[in-house]
Formats: sequence, structure tokens, C-alpha cells
Amino acid sequence: MPKVKVPKKSTAIDMTAMCDVAFLLLTFFILTSQFKPNEPLPVDTPASIVKIKLPEVDVATITVGKGKIFFSVIGQEIRSQALEHMGERYGIKFSLDEKKRFAVAQSFGVAIHKMKNYISMSEDQRNKSGFQTGIPVDSADNQLYAWIIAARQATKQVNNTDLKIAIKGDQEEEYPTIKKVIDVLQRQNINKFSLITDLKTID
Repeated sequence: MPKVKVPKKSTAIDMTAMCDVAFLLLTFFILTSQFKPNEPLPVDTPASIVKIKLPEVDVATITVGKGKIFFSVIGQEIRSQALEHMGERYGIKFSLDEKKRFAVAQSFGVAIHKMKNYISMSEDQRNKSGFQTGIPVDSADNQLYAWIIAARQATKQVNNTDLKIAIKGDQEEEYPTIKKVIDVLQRQNINKFSLITDLKTID
């Protein structure tokens, strides 16, 4: 008796749909990802096992390292409003274009009288060594104190909420500089703030 020949079927799988899904996912992650901005004052934060995540809105970060103090606040409209408040306080008129340029800037560490020069520069020029010497915290002209007030007022105006404060200090930084920052916060009755650290694994 002759053998019955079973017709062979193709084992090829159409991967078109799978490729489409893969490229759609890749495109989604590329478009929605947020890259870490360049920091003008890189610091080596101390390690900690605490896993509390820093808020993504309504927060200002005070960076301390190498004896310098830098300041940043999240939210373009809040940054623009804070700059306007500082201009009113120090008698400096900032144009609409200057406010827009400052609104997209990141952490800064210059005195208010250098702010117009800072705004006119490119990011590479701002981050050149020696230009950003830190925000003054002298008793005669404590500009960090003024920036915190301005940022708190702007946050209240824009989002009708209280500004949260985070301190990012280098682990090698001397205590007196950190104490100056804490003293500024306590003068404004801010006794609750976050300390930014790196995650440490438990042995």
C-alpha cells in the first residue's frame, strides 16, 4: 500500500505585527523619557537606605558643594514669577524674553546683579569654571533667603500650594556651609525639608 503523503506546512511566522509593536513602544519611551540635565555643580551625595522619593512638582533644591550654594525650583512659570519677584526686590527690570530664557534654565549660582549676564549666556558659557561663584548668603545681603521667599510666593501664586525644600549637599562639604542654609530656612519657619542622598544597599 502506498504511503499517504502529508502536505508540509510552512513554519515561517509573519513578524510584521511584532515589529510594529516594538517600534511603537520604542518611540513611546523615547518621546516620554526625561533626560537628566547637566548640573553646573556636581556633588557626591552621601549614601542612605531611605527610599522616600523626592516630589516632582512644587519643590526647590538647594545644592551645596565646594563652599558654593546653587538654587533651582521646578516649573517654568514658577521660575519666571520668582525672577520677577527678585527683580522687584532688587530694583532690576527683566524683560519678557529674559524671563522666558530663565524659565528654561536649571540650577544656578550667581548673585542677582549678574543675573542678566547669566541669562544672556549659553549653557556651556554658564557652566565654565569660575563664572558661577554661588548665591550670596552673607548677613548683609542674604540672596538665598530672598530666592526662597520669591519661590514660595511664586508657587503659591501659580499652584496655590506650599513649596517643598530639598537640600543636596556634597558628602565632603564642611558643616558651616550646610548650617548657613539651614539657618536661612529656619528664619522662614521652614523646619521640615528633605535631604537628597544616594541609595545604599543593606549588607
